[in-house]
Amino acid sequence: MKLLVTEDYETLSQVTADLILLKWSENHRVNLALTAGSSPKRTYEILVERLRAVQFDQSLAHFYNFDEISLKDQADGLTMQALMQELFQPLGIEDENIEVLDAENYQDYDYQIAEAGGLDLVLMGIGEDGHFCGNLPGFTSFDYGVYRVPIAPGDDLYQLLDQATPHTPGTEMVTFGPQTVLAAKELVLIANGKKKAAIIKQALEGPITEDVPASVLRLHPNLTVILDQEAASELTE
Repeated sequence: MKLLVTEDYETLSQVTADLILLKWSENHRVNLALTAGSSPKRTYEILVERLRAVQFDQSLAHFYNFDEISLKDQADGLTMQALMQELFQPLGIEDENIEVLDAENYQDYDYQIAEAGGLDLVLMGIGEDGHFCGNLPGFTSFDYGVYRVPIAPGDDLYQLLDQATPHTPGTEMVTFGPQTVLAAKELVLIANGKKKAAIIKQALEGPITEDVPASVLRLHPNLTVILDQEAASELTE
């Protein structure tokens, strides 16, 4: 594991953007699975700036959403809506370069990834409960590939999602499981802010356990963790 601790969120975002751009600009098809959410927002703004200043064949990059939560009466799920707003539209990604994961195709998605040459890079955040992608404590097994989690009104997951979106949650979540993520060539985990410090310590220094799903990422031979000083503040020096 490579650990990079940056002075602040801005520097974290600059470093992360540079890593993605270097991977993206390789002269062959590149398969990227990039996270939505608050942590990468500045990274994507910087990527837009970089792409305006650097010329290469951007069409070689293909993008895979690594989880999806269905929404009632919505064509796109929660993750795809966020990725379109935060990543695909600002970066001008063409539809043919977006490899959608949803409840209709999740059972074939591991095969689809393998046929495309595998994932070159997965960029993830970490939840305060230790989840990565859609791998929540109590729902995931380290043996899972891409899998489905049912959602029903009244259960804890439904309540959590209902608070996270103005839309009504649908009936299922699909996500890359640990085996799918660990099969990627390179993993990057980012976290910022004091509120992530405790879970970062558990994930990076505690036991590898399904109770802290992100702890399994330490088994990958090419994992880079990028933290700001606040997120790294509880790690053993």
